[in-house]
Amino acid sequence: MKLSTLASGIAESPTFALNEEARLLRERGEPVINLGIGEPKNKTPLAAILAAGSKLTSGEVKYTPPDGLPSMKKAVIRYTEENYDRLVAPENVIITNGAKQSLFNIFYSILNPQDEAILLAPYWVSYPEMIKMCLGVPVVVTPEDGTFVPRFEDIERAVTSSTRVIVVNSPNNPSGAIYPAGLIEKIVDLCERRGIYVICDDIYHKLTFDRNVAQPAWSFTKKDVENSRVIVVNGVAKLYGMTGFRIGWVVGPRELVRVMANVLAQTTSCVSPIAQAAAEGALNGLQSVVDALRLQIQNNRDVFLQEMKTFNGARLIEPGGTFYALPDLRAFGNSSVELSKILLKRALVVTVPGREFGMEGHIRISFAGSVKDVTEGLARIKWALDPTSPNEIYIGNKKLIRDWM
Repeated sequence: MKLSTLASGIAESPTFALNEEARLLRERGEPVINLGIGEPKNKTPLAAILAAGSKLTSGEVKYTPPDGLPSMKKAVIRYTEENYDRLVAPENVIITNGAKQSLFNIFYSILNPQDEAILLAPYWVSYPEMIKMCLGVPVVVTPEDGTFVPRFEDIERAVTSSTRVIVVNSPNNPSGAIYPAGLIEKIVDLCERRGIYVICDDIYHKLTFDRNVAQPAWSFTKKDVENSRVIVVNGVAKLYGMTGFRIGWVVGPRELVRVMANVLAQTTSCVSPIAQAAAEGALNGLQSVVDALRLQIQNNRDVFLQEMKTFNGARLIEPGGTFYALPDLRAFGNSSVELSKILLKRALVVTVPGREFGMEGHIRISFAGSVKDVTEGLARIKWALDPTSPNEIYIGNKKLIRDWM
């Protein structure tokens, strides 16, 4: 079979591939711990379940407008006012099949062939592939000082006449870093001076720890949403633990929303009314569920940090948000792909290679699951890599002895 060059050049999602491998191992009865998945273990909020159930039992499950149900858009408008202090119109909002589709449709709507999109490493694995699918060129800016926060001077230096957009993800997947407000302010100013868009992937914006705040980009422009260069992407997947509902949204200029609606109409037609009802229920329901999830994840993060203190050879920058950490494991090998393979084979722990995020020598570890998964998973990782850790370990009901050091 002859396939298109464009489609053949798109990489497989490493997170989905690893999750599938873990599932197959589990089906064979192996005691796998998945520290690779970016998915909270909470139950769907009751308000979302009731709203989805009500929509389903009504029997009125038909096509919806391509840009989203009016009631769902109204919930997003209120959310935007309460969390961003911005008044927007329905024409500034589009509902999508997950924040991932939001991002792809933005790239498709604003990039011409060979236009450049600046990514700040570490970046989410799908950004470069989406940009290439839209015939754009990813341009990566990597911090050179050992941190996860790029210097503004390096970002500005990467801008050319072909630059169309800068993507900002803070709190950051995969590192958990929160970009300083001063950096966000400078990026917004640069984009407004140069006529560049800034896409703010805010999917984790409330999942912050220790009273840290992820300052929204809109704080640093006096322009309204219609005339600003800021485009905001958000959704219910992470804050409400509703990953399977696939509901995201974009708030931006009307012309962008109009074009995105056409793209969505010609691809997926619309977004499921049942999923929209669930998301609307979550947004309109008790918001204490978000803080409860945040506190649960912060507790997991604190346990993770405590356990990491005994991990000799690993270097960790404390995550300020999300539910990920990106430890530097170059003391044990420079190939993050090989490290992840070793951890899955020897310790039955799923992690994601840092190479996929533009950070070779690191691995991404998710602490979104249970405390037991975090502690036992990290104990297995230390056993597999750290020669100063105990030589014996029980994995499942098997006693294993480290014999490769």
